[in-house]
Amino acid sequence: MTINLPPGLMMKDVHIADRPRERLIRQGAESLSNQELIAILLGSGTKQESVLHLANRVLTFFEQIHELKNATIEEIMSVKGIGKAKAVQLLAAVELGRRLSQQQTEEKYTIRSPQDAASYLMPDMTSLKQEHFVVLFLNVKNQVLHKQTIFIGSLNASIVHPREIFREAVKRSAASIICAHNHPSGNPSPSSEDIDVTKRLIESGLIMGIELLDHVIIGDHKFISLKEKGYM
Repeated sequence: MTINLPPGLMMKDVHIADRPRERLIRQGAESLSNQELIAILLGSGTKQESVLHLANRVLTFFEQIHELKNATIEEIMSVKGIGKAKAVQLLAAVELGRRLSQQQTEEKYTIRSPQDAASYLMPDMTSLKQEHFVVLFLNVKNQVLHKQTIFIGSLNASIVHPREIFREAVKRSAASIICAHNHPSGNPSPSSEDIDVTKRLIESGLIMGIELLDHVIIGDHKFISLKEKGYM
């Protein structure tokens, strides 16, 4: 819900009971809109507009709230009315939320299906602007021991070195691994390089005795499992 204040109306003109901070105290944070939560983080508006107007322009600039996850301080500061201090406050809040979410997700998260792997990875990977190759290291119960980004850039069989992946797997005492990468285009259909990399990792896993369970490709809120597609 977006709160539209008449032009020129400032927060001090809003009845105290309807201000975001007071509503949070009275009704809980979950009752507030994204606009109100951002307004609280910003703390104040400018001489020309209220903090709610400023918060709404932040949301308009990034179009979707999840795009703030990957925003740089320069991008946030490009919003008129947002200086370095306000941009730092937003980035700190976003990072804290990301860490809390990751910690909750990683606590004994069990992968039973490609959907489980995609659900675990998609929140962080679906909106990335570059390709990220990520590996999940699992124990004998298919619980996630560790998640690591191996490299960032276009997927190429000559760049993905099995030794780096399996060195980490041995270090973590992993019984198996799941690989994943995103397609910034939003289309998760596998390329010939994706398939070549997968076959190479399967062969290396057989030698090491650490099975590659799946290679998941993340698109725009959708995914493809190479195992389900018969490439493994």
